[in-house]
Amino acid sequence: MTTRIDARFAELKKQGRSAFITFLMGGDPDPKTSLEIIKALPKAGADIIEIGMPFTDPMADGPAIQAAGLRALKAGMTLKKTLAMVREFRKADDTTPLVLMGYYNPIYIHGVDKFLADAKSAGIDGLIIVDLPPEEDSELCLPAMKAGLNFIRLATPTTDDKRLPAVLANTSGFVYYVSITGITGSASADSAAVGQAVARIKRHTKLPVCVGFGIRTPLAARAIAQNADGTVVGTALVDALRASLDGEGNATAGTVEAVAGVVSSLAQGVRGASQAAE
Repeated sequence: MTTRIDARFAELKKQGRSAFITFLMGGDPDPKTSLEIIKALPKAGADIIEIGMPFTDPMADGPAIQAAGLRALKAGMTLKKTLAMVREFRKADDTTPLVLMGYYNPIYIHGVDKFLADAKSAGIDGLIIVDLPPEEDSELCLPAMKAGLNFIRLATPTTDDKRLPAVLANTSGFVYYVSITGITGSASADSAAVGQAVARIKRHTKLPVCVGFGIRTPLAARAIAQNADGTVVGTALVDALRASLDGEGNATAGTVEAVAGVVSSLAQGVRGASQAAE
């Protein structure tokens, strides 16, 4: 079964370019504005959109994304509302791949089977669940695959050749390579080291390898895109969103445009990589 993610990578391969993947927290700074921002992303240049499921105890997220999650929770965002937002997005866009990213706890509380059915019917294509290792595949990964959703796994600089096959075993859609050790937004990705890491992972899998964490500028995005099948940016977008809010932390007339503008410049950086490679 081909998902929207598979179709998008196949299309980009024909075009000879890397995917630009954006991450934003669902419901940040409030559900209505969040939907408007997500609707604006494809036109701004996002090829795949990751939506964070806000959670009270996010262990892999840096301060910026943690704060985004707390803003969303404060504005009343829930897993149900995140899925409702996806459903709304799908009314006007049936092609852009959407990935839910987050932690297992809210899914477990929702009920795995119910969550998978709800996510699929809402129009979700893939899941990135940070705190479920391959040893726990029967919990969510295998049922997700059965439901027709891609289960996207993270590989990190500390994932050695012995560990990699286990990480890749039931992965589908793409492999998400975390370019730095530590939390999101904490350091900058080293494009030479990333190039070597991507090449190493590709020796083990035919899946696209996308790189995230530590990419903030169009120049950095371009450097990563020259070696990877996709470039993921989150913290830089969350920072732009936060900077557009008023003193009370509420959205302003410029919030949607503030995020779309950064997405647009980063997308140009990613697309510039394929031109540089020609």
